[in-house]
Amino acid sequence: MEAPLVSIITPAFNSEKFIRDAILSVQQQSWKNWEMIIVDDCSTDNTVAIVSAIAAEDPRIKYFTLAVNSGTGVARNTALEKTSGAYIAFLDADDLWKPLKLEKQLEYMMIHKQPFTFSFYDCINENGEFLHRKVKAPLRLSYLQLFFCNYVGNLTGIYEVAYFGRIEIASIRKRQDWMMWLSILKRIKSVKPVPESLAYYRIRQNSISASKMDLIRHNFSVYRSFHHFNWLLSACCMAVFLFTQLFIKPFYIKKVRD
Repeated sequence: MEAPLVSIITPAFNSEKFIRDAILSVQQQSWKNWEMIIVDDCSTDNTVAIVSAIAAEDPRIKYFTLAVNSGTGVARNTALEKTSGAYIAFLDADDLWKPLKLEKQLEYMMIHKQPFTFSFYDCINENGEFLHRKVKAPLRLSYLQLFFCNYVGNLTGIYEVAYFGRIEIASIRKRQDWMMWLSILKRIKSVKPVPESLAYYRIRQNSISASKMDLIRHNFSVYRSFHHFNWLLSACCMAVFLFTQLFIKPFYIKKVRD
C-alpha cells in the first residue's frame, strides 16, 4: 500500500537567503510521498528565480505567486486550496526539517491514532548555527494550556484532512497558526506531541516574532478578534498569557550540548 501523500504549505517573502535549504530539507525526507506548495507573497529579491529553478527539476514542488502582497495568512490559504494530500504540514521558508521528520511523525500519529500532532524543535540563528536550545511542550497538551500559550511550533504541526477537512487559516499577518491549533484542540480536547526534536526553527532579528511588543499586540488581537472577547476579558487573558510565558514556558526550553 502506497504511503499517504503529505501536502506541505510554505509561504515565502524575500526568502532568497533561506528557501533553498528549506526545500532541500524536504527533498531529503525519508518519507518520499509529498508535495510542497510554495506561495510567494510578491518577493522583490531572487526568491522567484530560486524556487522556479528547483521546481523545474522536481515536480513535487508547486510554485504560485500572489498578485498583491497580502501577508502570511493569505499565502497559506492560497497554498491550502492547491493541496491534494491526506495530511497537511507546514514549513516556513526560513525553517528546516530533520530527515526523519515526516516518517517519525506520521508513524506516531498512526500508532497513537491521533489526527493531529506536533513535535519538539531546536533553534538555529540566521546563519544556520545551532543555538543549543530545544523547545519542548507538555507531553499531553490540552485546549486550556494552548489557550494561554502557543506550545505548537508551526513548522512541526501536521493534521489529517479526513478528520478535520482543510482548515482555512485566518487572513491576518501573525498568529494565524495559533488560532488554527486552537480550532483543532477545541475538537479533540488534547494531543500528545512527538517527544523529540524533528525540526530547526530559525530565529531572525528582523522577524515580527523577534519583537516582544509586537507579539503581545498580536496575541491581544487573537483574544479580541478570534475569540470576540471584550477589552477587559482580553486583558485578563493577556495577563495569564504573560505569566505563562515568563514562568511556565521556560521550563520547556532546554539547553543542549549538541
